[in-house]
Amino acid sequence: MTYSTPSDRPSEGVVFLHGISRSFRSLIKLQQAVDKAGFATRNIGYPSREKPLSDLVDDIHPAIAPFTEANDGATHFVCHSMGGLLARAYIARYRPARLGRVVMLGTPNGGSEIADRLKDRMLYRLYFGPAGQQLVTKRDADTEALLPPVDYPVGIIAGNRSLDPIASRFMLPGADDGRVTVERTKLDGMADHVVIPASHAFMMKTKAAIAQTIAFLQDGRFNC
Repeated sequence: MTYSTPSDRPSEGVVFLHGISRSFRSLIKLQQAVDKAGFATRNIGYPSREKPLSDLVDDIHPAIAPFTEANDGATHFVCHSMGGLLARAYIARYRPARLGRVVMLGTPNGGSEIADRLKDRMLYRLYFGPAGQQLVTKRDADTEALLPPVDYPVGIIAGNRSLDPIASRFMLPGADDGRVTVERTKLDGMADHVVIPASHAFMMKTKAAIAQTIAFLQDGRFNC
């Protein structure tokens, strides 16, 4: 399922990818702000808990390909949480001819210690499915192959406020957003990185995240 706004005005487009166990609705507020900033937008829903990343890449391609062709300018990506990993895997397999910038919000580029701790528990496996197994800090060779080094501009927004004190105290070392540490959001080759006072689940709805996302899409850097 997708939620999209008209793409006949702007020359540049932005694809939105939500995180695991979320839906396209979680990014509508951010999408609408980006649309008002002058970009065409396509907000894509996908079955995040049902398939591994490799299969999800193929699932989202039919929605992205015609969108990239419809815009004369670059195609950017804005992604929350696991959506950032999906974008990396997608670009590696189906890189748009006019690829622009990628903004990641709370993406576990280095995995999450929570996934390390819970990956073998039945409830975690049943709820988060195959992709949940790929969120660990030590990935298998197949997952590593899906996520090659980036050679495009990536801006990463990390949060340092937690709504889960137990996870933050006992599972996540260092500053974190309740699901991912600030350090684990970082990525070799990233163009910029900024930390905002926000939790993992709601960061994409905050004024700070919205403003920083638009800044990176427009200028390739955050307003720090």
